[in-house]
Amino acid sequence: MKYGLFALLLIHAGLAQAGEQLACHYTYGGETQTVFAKPGISPYEVAPVAVGSYFLFRVVFESQPKELAAAKIYTYVDLSTGPALIHQASYPYPSATSGKGQYGFTGMQSVYEPVRDSELQYWCEMVKS
Repeated sequence: MKYGLFALLLIHAGLAQAGEQLACHYTYGGETQTVFAKPGISPYEVAPVAVGSYFLFRVVFESQPKELAAAKIYTYVDLSTGPALIHQASYPYPSATSGKGQYGFTGMQSVYEPVRDSELQYWCEMVKS
């Protein structure tokens, strides 16, 4: 009986997270797009999205294990020698991702790359899937 209740609680917790996803809105070159990330276990399964011809933007939503759960945002520049990380942000889930300000839980973020003086702006929020 004790284990049945525990299993039921785990299933309920998983269902609550399954209905939520991470939405990051980015602006580059005057155009705004949105990248969605559903809860996953391995950040290595998430490929970056090409933004313009120089940026790569990767959004990871790890919901398990609970101790490591986080929303993570990575920005790379796509160099001829391969991608180079220029910005990384991590927000513990669910505590830090529950903010609902004008620009979600991240606030408006600006990322600059030094070679071409390009700017990428983004902000993220949790939304129902």
